[in-house]
Amino acid sequence: MDPCPFVRLSVGNFALKFPVAAKPALTAVHPSSSPCFCKIKLKSFPGQTAVVPYIPPESNNLPEGNHPAISFHLSKSDLDRLTGKSSLFSKAKKPQLKISVYSGRRGSTCGVNSGRLLGKISLELDLAAAETRAVILCNGWINVGKETKNVAQFHLNVKAEPDPRFVFQFDGAPECSPQVSLIRGNIRQPVFTCKFNFRTSDRNQRSRSLPLEHSSGARGWLSSFGSERERPGKERKGWSITIHDLSGSPVAAASMVTPFVASPGSDRVSRSNPGCWLILRPGDGTWKPWGRLEAWRERGSADGLGYRFELIPDSAATGIVLADSTLSCSKGGKLVIDMNGNSNSGGGGATPRSAATSPGASPRGSGDYGYGLWPYCMYRGFVMSTSVEGEGQNGKTGPMVEVGVQQVACTEDAATFVALSAALDLSMDACRLFSHKLHQEVACLF
Repeated sequence: MDPCPFVRLSVGNFALKFPVAAKPALTAVHPSSSPCFCKIKLKSFPGQTAVVPYIPPESNNLPEGNHPAISFHLSKSDLDRLTGKSSLFSKAKKPQLKISVYSGRRGSTCGVNSGRLLGKISLELDLAAAETRAVILCNGWINVGKETKNVAQFHLNVKAEPDPRFVFQFDGAPECSPQVSLIRGNIRQPVFTCKFNFRTSDRNQRSRSLPLEHSSGARGWLSSFGSERERPGKERKGWSITIHDLSGSPVAAASMVTPFVASPGSDRVSRSNPGCWLILRPGDGTWKPWGRLEAWRERGSADGLGYRFELIPDSAATGIVLADSTLSCSKGGKLVIDMNGNSNSGGGGATPRSAATSPGASPRGSGDYGYGLWPYCMYRGFVMSTSVEGEGQNGKTGPMVEVGVQQVACTEDAATFVALSAALDLSMDACRLFSHKLHQEVACLF
């Protein structure tokens, strides 16, 4: 399998120092008691915000502690667009990284921003060599604001490095048992097949495989078929999907082990009683659990698909939470698992996604949310991302899955992430309000 070139642009190692008045105003917030912050913007990508530790003006020691870097993940097309190579008639250029530095708290009060703008920085990025080797683009102190005697100084490190990935795409909705293709540029190479199954009882297992010509509208069928309301039990259970290689051998699976059940007095799956999938991979002649995915329907105006994914290490008593977030039920979104910190994956403002990502830089143990289980996690850097279409979309394309090259040592490794992607996509159906219609293939399960 051939990976696609990606570049990770990391911005971190922040610090800020500036003179503070000996007798500050009563309404002022001393920077030593309230962290400063900065806003970072790269063209065509949503802006990101990071906390900036304050240090005294006389100090040159950077603050200790784990402050995750801000990351932008650039595909080949992103790089071409940013550097002006996307068109034969465009001129070569260097993209600008724009940073606004603020003192005081983040947020706003009565519609007025709480932070005070100290100044803006614009850095020219030379990304030409970043596809093949790591490049330090900036590392040191930069003066911020007006050139006066009491100028503020802002420290940062900007690094670009290769971060190649395998890119897979389902040729249709997972419930339609589609093929999964490996994508590299304009080349699509089939590498896996899917088989969607459901159990009508413990002794009777059936499988469904829709013709691929119907798969393009799978998500859109949700409003066209099925009963107006589910049976009185209001539960969805027994779903599974198996990933096969091209020889027909099963290489990964996702199985619904806890039904998706409406909470009492409502028509939604609640966070207090989520449905659950086990992500499985073969080993020693049987299926072994690799991960656990829980999903539910959030209440309130957001109306999102809540999810929580945890890794199940062989040698640990509890799981390690790698993702815990929410996706928009109407627009869909993107799950990103990245161990290096806050991230923003391609597409920028061109895709109506919620940009939900995995939390922070380190996974959390499901027991006490501490970091004691970190040594058991074998993953480093970018792990994976997957797209999920919302209920209001027409389902013309299946989920797109990106997997870091360093995470894949065999076919089963890649297939496991594909199975996780399928389970998350199917959870959008499983968490659909029970007062709404399901499409015929899924509604008949009940």
